[in-house]
This record gives sequence, C-alpha cells and structure tokens, in this order.
Amino acid sequence: MRSPTGRQDEGGRGSDGTLTAPDGDDGERGPRPAGPARTARRITWRKLIVLPAVLGAVLLATWLWFRQAELDALSENALANGAVTKALWQHVQLTAISTFFVLIIAIPLGILLTRKTFRKATPVAMAFANMGQATPALGLLALLVIWLGIGRRSALIGIIVYAVLPVLSNTIAGLRANDPTLLEAARGIGMSPMDVLTRVELPLAVPLILAGVRTALVLNVGTATLAVFGGGGGLGVLITTGITSQRMPVLVLGSVLTVALALLVDWLASLAELLLRPRGLEAGT
Repeated sequence: MRSPTGRQDEGGRGSDGTLTAPDGDDGERGPRPAGPARTARRITWRKLIVLPAVLGAVLLATWLWFRQAELDALSENALANGAVTKALWQHVQLTAISTFFVLIIAIPLGILLTRKTFRKATPVAMAFANMGQATPALGLLALLVIWLGIGRRSALIGIIVYAVLPVLSNTIAGLRANDPTLLEAARGIGMSPMDVLTRVELPLAVPLILAGVRTALVLNVGTATLAVFGGGGGLGVLITTGITSQRMPVLVLGSVLTVALALLVDWLASLAELLLRPRGLEAGT
C-alpha cells in the first residue's frame, strides 16, 4: 500500500526509486533495542491505571461501610488517637527496612556463591535459606522473641530470614544463566573480573534479580502482620484486636489495608521491574 506521497508505508521502493524502510525503522532490520520508547510502550495505560483505580474503589467502599458501621466503645478505643495511621506507618517501615536488609544480604551473597572459590558452599547456603522459609513464620518469630526478647528487632530479623530465599536463589540463577561465550568474549577484550561482573553479568541477570526482589517485597508485607506477636506493631495490631475482641469493623479495616498495601507494593515493584531493566533486554510485563 502506498502513501499519498508515493512512498510505500511498509518499506520497499519510493517514488524516486530508492529503497525505503518501514516507518520508524531507520533502515535497520531485526528487533530494536528495548530503550526508553520500548519501556514506555510496555508500561501501558492499563498497567498504570487499572490496579490503582480498583484499590481506590475498594478503599472508598471500605470507608463508606466503616462510616455507617456501629462502633462500640471497645472498637472506638482501638481506632482512636491515630491508631490506624500509626499501624499503617509501622507496617510500611517494617516492609521497607526488612527488604533493604534482604537486598544487602542476599544479592552480595548470591554473587559470592557464583564465584569459583565459593561455589562449593552454595548448597549449604541454600539449605539455610530454605530452612528460613520452610520454618513457620510464627514459630520462627517465637524463637527469636525467646532469644532476643520482645521488640521490633526480633520482628525484623524474622521477616528478613523469611524473605532471603527468593532474592538469593534468583541472584544465583540469573548469574548462572549468563551465556559463557559472552563472558569469555568480555575477558578476551581485556575486561577485569570486576568489569565483567558489573558491566556484563549483573546487567544480564537484572530481570531475574528484580523478580526475586518483587517476590520478597510481597512476602514481607504479609509476614509483617505477624510482627505484632513480637512487639513490632504494624497492621497486625488491628487484625489481632479485631479477632480477639470479635469486633468486625476493626478486623475488616486491618485486613483490607493489609491486602491493599500488598497489591500496591506489587504494582510499584512491577513498574520498577520494567523501568530498571537495562537497555537491550526485552522484558515481559
């Protein structure tokens, strides 16, 4: 099909007899690098709008229901003096701090375990990481409270231990999945081992590492609800208060806020997963 100017829209020969490329192709064939334009196309308006809109609708419906709910003195006392805001902020802090420590522990350890010198220690490290996640979170928290006492420190350590596995395993898997011929070529042009790691291995492993971080974030939001049993606060305070006192409004509020926070964190992590992928790597949503 020809355009009004005589050029072929899908490539071919134009009116002057010269070869023309398809619109936006710049004369090159094959897949184009996944630069900012490609990333912008992957982050569609649906991805940006649908989930926040659904969460907004759920929170609005919860607020409207909560306004007409009958609250007795015990429920009002549980929610008074900014208790909801305080619990939500504590939950966000627990999630952010624990995820930070998971990253600075799991990613360097994963890099170390893929080096030739420490490769034999990988099964041992993975066994400990699997033990941390296989142990029931509440039982692990109880053991930490017995050892360290009640407080935020025990809760944070429990959350960190529980979330190390996905980041560690994905870091190791991402680095091991790199094409050996690419690494050999990088060494062949004179790159130092550190250059090969930072400029070749890690960029290629970023998609898998980010997927592990996303999983750890959602795990941390859920596990942080148990921090209340170790004196760490968070939205678990509202949930346990609602259960033990049989006050449905308090229980519903704590549960809805926890679910909404987990979905919001997962949505933000999915956007970061797309934006932080290096150029040239195709990424799915």
